[in-house]
Amino acid sequence: MSGGEIPVKIREIAAAAAKFERVGAHSHIRGLGLDESGRAIRVADGLVGQARAREAAGVVVRMIKEGRLGGRTIILAGPPGTGKTALAVAISKELGVNVPFIQMSGSEIYSAERKKTEVLVDAMRRCIGVEIRERREVFEGEVAKLEILTAPHPYNPYQKVPQGIRMVLRTTDEERKVEAGPEVAAEILQLGVSEGSVIQIDAETGRVSLVGISDSSERGKSYDVRRSMVVPRPSGRVKKEKEFVYNVTLSDMDEIAASRGGGSLASLLFGVPPMREISPEVRASVDAEVKKMVDEGRAVIHPGVLFIDDAHMLDVEAFSFLSRALEGDLVPIIILATNRGRTRIRGTDVESPLGIPLDMLDRSVIIGTEEYTKDDIRDILRIRAEAEGAKLEPEALEALAEMGARTSLRYASQLLSISSQIARMGGRESVGAADVERAASLFMDVGQAAEHLKRYEEKLPR
Repeated sequence: MSGGEIPVKIREIAAAAAKFERVGAHSHIRGLGLDESGRAIRVADGLVGQARAREAAGVVVRMIKEGRLGGRTIILAGPPGTGKTALAVAISKELGVNVPFIQMSGSEIYSAERKKTEVLVDAMRRCIGVEIRERREVFEGEVAKLEILTAPHPYNPYQKVPQGIRMVLRTTDEERKVEAGPEVAAEILQLGVSEGSVIQIDAETGRVSLVGISDSSERGKSYDVRRSMVVPRPSGRVKKEKEFVYNVTLSDMDEIAASRGGGSLASLLFGVPPMREISPEVRASVDAEVKKMVDEGRAVIHPGVLFIDDAHMLDVEAFSFLSRALEGDLVPIIILATNRGRTRIRGTDVESPLGIPLDMLDRSVIIGTEEYTKDDIRDILRIRAEAEGAKLEPEALEALAEMGARTSLRYASQLLSISSQIARMGGRESVGAADVERAASLFMDVGQAAEHLKRYEEKLPR
């Protein structure tokens, strides 16, 4: 497996994505909001109400952590807008920060390009996180001196190409001269390394990683350097052994194995061509490699959560596949959500509770969600306003709660964002009742839209 740290460009992109992350519908949820005895706190961790469902989910989380939920799935059953997705997100948060969470709709598996079983397999394997640890020997330090050796291009004597490099790397305890060949020199030029940069060079492969700018250098002390790039000067010896951690999923490793013929994990960091379908043999080889690394103590598996909303949209073949997949070793926690009572199983003429086959229901634990009260809606809207950075006046919050109780929580949440925008357009820092009324006059709820269209339908000729 090739070593080296994640290139700084990828790290910058990841940092930018985290900085400008959009406030999603469930980005405020931090957990189930239970006390030490497993009882639900009415408003906690971003969740409000739904005490029975949250306490049931808490029991399920304990079973998952103790490895006692194998071969079972979780079904969330309740009316639309009652927090089924929020509950699934909360379960994943309770399981830990390294636990992948993949959300999909039951209709997404019907693709013209890939088989539905392939879509399900890929989604399940994207939910299995693999934390790989590897110790490698590297040269690490601040570049104190840098000299690029060049030679005439073999086909163009007027052009110079890097022939090698001489540099002095400095830590808080040592200075050392390092010489390397043209490959390392080309990487250093490509990364824009100069005196004052902190770099790592893999002793085996020669891969170069730019860590940042040393805070002890002149460049690091200047104001024209982004502070996010400034790092401390490394300590210890220049040549040392360091541990590197790679967080990938089984799906990532499948693509590497299929695209690169079993290539290294580091190749993932530089892009992998997408594959339409991956053979079972490739996946079996990846599973065997992962199990070997786990046995050797070089990797840890983090089973994640696969949340399938509108599960009644799955057909009998998809349910049969999921039932069989639950018997495997490397399987995520599967959570299905549905708002149907008794309906026909897709692909058959058989009606079943929740639109799910009985053999799947028999191996499931079912958690029900209830409709929110007006007090619940008020508290949820308050939390959403804080997450979106909107200041609500008491009258505005009450007006939104009234609308949510009369129509739906989702409609009230949408009006919250629209009212906040109207307030900003008017130069006001807080959202007032007039802003909510203005938003309600511009947009329709479902009932108003239906009545609006019904009036025109009555005018059509029979």
